[in-house]
Amino acid sequence: MSLARRMLIGAIAWSLVAVIGGIVAMTVSYRAQTISLLEQELDSVLITLPRALEVLPDGRVTDIEEKLPSDVRFDLPLSGRYWAIAAAQEDGTIRDDIRSQSLWDGPLPLAVGHAQAALANPGLTVYENARGPADERLRVAVRAITVPNRDSPILIMAAADREATDEGANQLRFLLLISMTFLAAGTLIALWVGLRLALLPFDRVQLHISQVREGTRAKLDGDYPVEVLPLTQELNKLLDNNRAIVERAQTHVGNLAHALKTPLAVLLNEATGSTPLDDVVRRQTESMRANVEHYLKRAQAAARAEALGVRTEIAPVVDGLVRLLNRLFNESGVTVSSTVAGNVFVRVEQQDLEEMLGNIMENACKWTKSRVEVSAEPGDNGHMLIHVDDNGEGLTPEEMTSAVKRGVRLDETAPGTGLGLSIVADIAEMNGGRLTLSDSPLGGLRATIALRRS
Repeated sequence: MSLARRMLIGAIAWSLVAVIGGIVAMTVSYRAQTISLLEQELDSVLITLPRALEVLPDGRVTDIEEKLPSDVRFDLPLSGRYWAIAAAQEDGTIRDDIRSQSLWDGPLPLAVGHAQAALANPGLTVYENARGPADERLRVAVRAITVPNRDSPILIMAAADREATDEGANQLRFLLLISMTFLAAGTLIALWVGLRLALLPFDRVQLHISQVREGTRAKLDGDYPVEVLPLTQELNKLLDNNRAIVERAQTHVGNLAHALKTPLAVLLNEATGSTPLDDVVRRQTESMRANVEHYLKRAQAAARAEALGVRTEIAPVVDGLVRLLNRLFNESGVTVSSTVAGNVFVRVEQQDLEEMLGNIMENACKWTKSRVEVSAEPGDNGHMLIHVDDNGEGLTPEEMTSAVKRGVRLDETAPGTGLGLSIVADIAEMNGGRLTLSDSPLGGLRATIALRRS
C-alpha cells in the first residue's frame, strides 16, 4: 500500500471520529443547555404558584386568578405546558386541588412514587419522561411546600413537553451531520490534492530512473526539491559505482584474455610436428582456447548485462552485419536481407547484440541454400523478437535441442568449436532474454532471439 493511500485512510478514519464525536458532543451540549433552560422556566413557574395560593379557614387552598402564571399555553387544553397544586394523602396518594386548564380532565403527570420522593426532598425535584394527559413525554419539576392551617405539605408542580427540545436537538444533529460531512469531505479533498502535489517529485524521480535504466539518461540531474535531493544524490553515487564495477570487470577480463592467449599460442607453435604427442597438444590447446574464449565472452556479457542504462538500436547492427555477410558469401550465391524497422531499441549492449546476431546470421549463411532473412516484431512481456530465417535443410526437434548445448557440433566435418549458439543462448539469458530454434517459413531453420525492449 502506498504512503499516500495510508495517509488518506488515516485521514478518513480521523475525519469519521471527528465528525461523529463533534456531532455527539455538540448535540449533548445543546440538549443539556435546552434542558437547563427548560428547568429554569419550570422553576420560575413553581416560584410563581405559591404567590397565587389562598388558604381557606377549613385548610383548603384556592387560587388567586390575577397571580397565576400568565403563559397562555397553560390555558390551552393539552398544550404541553401544565401546572398543578396537589395535596398529599396519608396513604401516599395525591389529590389535586388546583390545576391549569391545559390539563383538562387528564391525570396529573406524577406517579405516587415520585410524589412520595418529592415530599421527602425539601428542594426541587425534576423527573424525566413522565407521561402527560396526551401521552406525551414530559419533564416535571416538583417542590413540596407547607402552608398555614395544614398539617401536610402541598406539592406544586410544573411540566413541559419535551418534544420541542428533542426536535431542536434532532435538527441540530442533522445540520451538524451535513455541515461537518461537507467540511470533512473538503478537508480530505484538500489533503489528497496536497499529497499529490507533494509526491509529484517522486513521480519525476521514477521517470528519470526508468530513463536511466533504458539508457536515455545517464544520471538523475533534474530540478528536485530539497527533501528529494539526498535520495537522488545517493542514487547517482550508486550509478557511478555500478559503472566503475563494470569497467573494472571488463578490464580484468581483458587482462585475463591477453594473459592466456600468449601461452596457448606458444603451445600451438611448438606442436608443429606430426607425432601423436603433437597431435594431442594441438587438439587439447584448441579445446582450451575455445573454452577460454567461451567463458571470457560469457564473463564480459555478464558484466555488461549488470550495467544500468544500456540500450542499442537493432537496425544499424543488423544492416552492418547484412553488408558484411553479403560480401563474405557473395561467391556462394547467398543473399542476406533485412526488414528490421528503425528506431527500435533493446536493452542490451551493442557488442553483445553484434555477438549474438553475428553468430546466428553466420550459421544461417553456412547452412542455407540461397536466402537468409532478418526480421523483428514485438513479443510478449515487453520483449522484442529478432528472427533469422534461412531456406536450408533445417533441423529436427532433437537437433534443435542439441544445437544450443555447449560444444555440440551437428556436422563434425565443418570447422568450428560448437560454442556459437551456446554463447548466444548464454548472452541472451544474461540480458533477460532467450534463444529459441524453430522451423522457418522459408523452409529451413528459424533462430529467434527475445530481448527486453527499451
